[in-house]
Amino acid sequence: MPATPFDSLQTFNSDSGPVGQFFSLPQLEKNGVGPVSRLPHSLRVVLESVLRNCDGEKIIEDDVREIANWQPNGSRVEEIPFVVARVLLQDFTGVPLLVDLAAMRSAVARLGKNTGVIEPLVPVDLVIDHSVQVDFSSTRDAFEKNMEMEFRRNRSRYQFLKWGTQAFDGFRVIPPGIGICHQVNLEYLAKCVWEKHGLYYPDSLVGTDSHTTMVNGLSVVGVIIAISRSRVSL
Repeated sequence: MPATPFDSLQTFNSDSGPVGQFFSLPQLEKNGVGPVSRLPHSLRVVLESVLRNCDGEKIIEDDVREIANWQPNGSRVEEIPFVVARVLLQDFTGVPLLVDLAAMRSAVARLGKNTGVIEPLVPVDLVIDHSVQVDFSSTRDAFEKNMEMEFRRNRSRYQFLKWGTQAFDGFRVIPPGIGICHQVNLEYLAKCVWEKHGLYYPDSLVGTDSHTTMVNGLSVVGVIIAISRSRVSL
């Protein structure tokens, strides 16, 4: 398996910074992989992710070819190994997920192994937006009083979340009072382009909030995962 599938890794110059790299979809079409330029924008974002993560094991070149040759009326029988750029959670589903991560770390610790191997594979943002109740209203200090009540009422939960942000490099908590989940995603978290180690790639995410797909208006591919009443699985 070549280090760069389909010879697609290219560089670009920037007047404001160092040279960057990206996986070129036009290069795929130039090399005869498929009619990439005719794909919908959302599928091109998916294709770039599959191409960028093509390692010859979990994702192979045939996966790239499958998406590059997507047909509107074709059969839908193959799984797509889509690796999103990030995960978006709200408190209803995010706290149980952190509990699962903590339980896995405890299990690894009991085995005498390195607990650092339990880490989110992509960055995770948890937005606290469903918890705050309105106990005070119609006064200038109502917001401050409601926030004080929230932290006092759910002290143990916030202590646990604080531990999570310290324990996991890829886990971040957006505290209450900032805004609702999909608003925070649009205004603060979304980036049209991400950069890691000099490699640039499109923003994409999977979220548990019902309005996650609003971010598609920024050309960011956002999809929603199924939620059970008590647990969520990614």
